[in-house]
Amino acid sequence: MPVEFISLAFPNASTELNPIPGAPIDPDYLARYARNLDDYDINYTLQPYDSGGFDPFTQAAHIAAHTKKLQVIVALRPNTMYPTVAAKALATLDQLSRGRAVVHFIAGGSDQDQAREGDLLVKDKRYSRLEEYIKILKRAWASTEAFDWEGEHYQFKNFASRVKPVNGSSIPISVGGSSDEAYRVGGSLGDIFGLWGEPLKETKQQIDRIYGEAEKAGRPRNEWPRIWVTFRPIVAETDDLAWVKAHKTLAALRGNSSDPRGRPVQAGVTPQNEGSKRLLEIAEKGKVQDRALWYPTVTATNARGASTALVGSWDVVAESILDYVDLGCDLISIRGYDNLNDAIDYGRHILPRVRAGIKQREESVNGATNANGNGIANGSEHANGNGHATGNSVAAPTAA
Repeated sequence: MPVEFISLAFPNASTELNPIPGAPIDPDYLARYARNLDDYDINYTLQPYDSGGFDPFTQAAHIAAHTKKLQVIVALRPNTMYPTVAAKALATLDQLSRGRAVVHFIAGGSDQDQAREGDLLVKDKRYSRLEEYIKILKRAWASTEAFDWEGEHYQFKNFASRVKPVNGSSIPISVGGSSDEAYRVGGSLGDIFGLWGEPLKETKQQIDRIYGEAEKAGRPRNEWPRIWVTFRPIVAETDDLAWVKAHKTLAALRGNSSDPRGRPVQAGVTPQNEGSKRLLEIAEKGKVQDRALWYPTVTATNARGASTALVGSWDVVAESILDYVDLGCDLISIRGYDNLNDAIDYGRHILPRVRAGIKQREESVNGATNANGNGIANGSEHANGNGHATGNSVAAPTAA
């Protein structure tokens, strides 16, 4: 699979730098934002889920109607929609978008936020529910006959959906998380596994865990999940200008009492989800890690969602992203803090550099293969875990 890019399409002008609490959805702004992503050949846009926020399905349909190529990832919590209903809703969106629908599952990382919508299931059970949910979706999409279900969390009789995905069998399923159960469910059932930006060493450890679970589940190598990793780049023409911008961004984040969706910033409260805990623990090891991974944005937001920044010039940040491509990450999510302006900067300056770097790696491996004459690249170049050629000595991900 090629390396692809993910972003978000925001519903209004509210940002983490300048929050507008209670801002309504702006259909024109959302359409403009999505078309910008389409124009710069960003491949996917995630529409996130929040218990008090806008509906991601409705936003996804609006985005699909105003774009041509952009694939729309709908974030979905299993407690909010019965799986038979979700199967039809997602397949309908897939048909409306001509095959551009993806679903990203959130098992539920906060007891408090889950309870806001009536979900009192303990955290340990949420991944078993998600596992059952995904199995139902896959069967509903692929089955040509009605079927019954008698599971721990869901029971129904004689269900059949006449609404099928465009490809006739399934819609890409993404799972995220940093717990043992997340790795197990995502590794065994997901097409994509989403990670937050961590240092290269820790990211590779997580990839190994995911691939190990895929192998344990008996999945063939070509069906193991693609790895999605998320960053919040802060970029400028030079390193000095980027760091000035980074510290202004940090000051704004520290000064805000709410996020763009109007949720209060809870500094000092230990997050319940494992991903946020990991980010905060890594932040204690140093402000800058690897080439350009910057952690003060994590502590300023109490690791609220994806919050690790990549700071530097366009070249430095592009090379930092390529480090993760070399590691085996072939879905790169980048979104900024000044939402629309940052997305435009990425499209103009970051994506072309990353794509050029990938092309150079491919040409290097192809040249070495031809020179050897036996179809085997030389020892300094490796094929990573997703079949991408790399031009350095980063070892390929292996199963745990």
